[in-house]
Amino acid sequence: MARARELQEILPDPVVIDGRPISIDDVIAVARGRRPVQLGEDAIWRDSIEAAARFLDEAWRDDGVIYGVTTGYGGSCDVSVPPALVAELPLHLTRFHGCGMGRYLDPDSSAAVLMVRLASLSRGLSGVRLVLLERLATYINRRILPVVPEEGSVGASGDLTPLSYVAATLTGEREVYRDGKPRPAGEVLEEEALEPLSLQPKEALAIMNGTSVMTALACMAFERADYLTRLGSRITALAARALKGNRGHFDARIFAAKPYPGQQRIAGWIRQDLAGEVPKTGPQLQDRYSIRCAPHIIGVLADALIWMRTWIETEINSANDNPLIDAAAGAVMHGGNFYGGHIAFAMDGMKNAVANCADMLDRQMLLMLDPTTNNGLPSNLSGAIGDRRCINHGFKAVQIAASAWAAEALKLTMPASVFSRSTENHNQDKVSMGTIAARDCLRVLELTEQTAAAGLLAAVQAIQLRERTGDSARGDLSDSQSEMIDLIVDICPLLDEDRPLDTALRRIVAGIRRQEWSLYD
Repeated sequence: MARARELQEILPDPVVIDGRPISIDDVIAVARGRRPVQLGEDAIWRDSIEAAARFLDEAWRDDGVIYGVTTGYGGSCDVSVPPALVAELPLHLTRFHGCGMGRYLDPDSSAAVLMVRLASLSRGLSGVRLVLLERLATYINRRILPVVPEEGSVGASGDLTPLSYVAATLTGEREVYRDGKPRPAGEVLEEEALEPLSLQPKEALAIMNGTSVMTALACMAFERADYLTRLGSRITALAARALKGNRGHFDARIFAAKPYPGQQRIAGWIRQDLAGEVPKTGPQLQDRYSIRCAPHIIGVLADALIWMRTWIETEINSANDNPLIDAAAGAVMHGGNFYGGHIAFAMDGMKNAVANCADMLDRQMLLMLDPTTNNGLPSNLSGAIGDRRCINHGFKAVQIAASAWAAEALKLTMPASVFSRSTENHNQDKVSMGTIAARDCLRVLELTEQTAAAGLLAAVQAIQLRERTGDSARGDLSDSQSEMIDLIVDICPLLDEDRPLDTALRRIVAGIRRQEWSLYD
């Protein structure tokens, strides 16, 4: 008993799925493998799940016309399916949607998809059995994660094609990640002593006809964007220090006069990093905008994340397939909750705000490299001295690369949601493109993290150069800045002779994506 209690104390608390709301943080914790998932024990909730499945089974057997159960799919909804073929219909749905292309979601993203779909189906309005929810939870906890291609969804009628890969693996078809490697689903189920599920009428549709891929990717994007607001603030403070900037630009009174809460938080973080800086003002009265207006630039993202969290979490906790089943009222409701418009808009907005941060970080870096703007630093931040200066080029190429990354990020800000296409015989004549928007956003984040890594390296190099010449001292820095510099120097010592920096950049980008550095409280 003592050992059992000890193990219980060690194991993280599970995220309980019982129809009550869960958060982005819950999804991320489960997706990263930091917390398990557990179905709730509440008898009323469990009964409601089974009641919806029973009602649906009785309704179609009583000659009810139910979309996707006794009819074909989409524009084929006027095609009647005879009772003898109803049981085969779910498997056909999973199979004919097996046409996804492009790169595959990584295992963590696949786990997030399962978690978001589980949360939606647990609302009790989808007509699925409890055994299906249990199997999804088992997949998550045992890290049996469907291999899902990124491309092929227009975001309404939900993420049909990518989610077909989830549904198919439950039947033992296609592939799953096992220990991070793709394996045939049937083999893995056999190893795990799990029988493939025979999907009941509407269960394949319930899994596939929803927004769970775009929403899972939105959760992943949210986590990275939130960290970027902190990292961008830290880099700005370092760049301001390197450029002998005016810390008065971050005075709390300025931001009290324009009180956006996220913007105020960013200014407070930068002000905290610059605490104790001497002198209070730099060589010029006003710094250039990429420094002076950094809280206003990063603040747009910080403030947008407030409402984006609300929208993403609303989608996580929604029943977003079709039709919906109200067993208590004896109703089958045909509608369009699979439409991913809110997620599409949030992701289009997020990628815009993130790309603006990339542009800002690239501009900050150029200020530090250009001798006409860097207040006495060497050109290109080269650490070479004496006769060696003429053959060394410092961060010249890194800045070119950062500009390329920022430009590509900016290029991708065209809103995906405005590129709706009429598809599927004009049944799906207006679609959300939410999954494309989410994928774009993740790519913009990737490019911005690379730009941030370059800016971080450059700022640390600049501060080291000032320290070497006695233009400043480590004691002038706040503890947070000094700790950050030490972390980066361990990865990339002072660049005094040209050397490739790609390895250092990749290590820093990996640290950013793993969020290795604790930034602000």
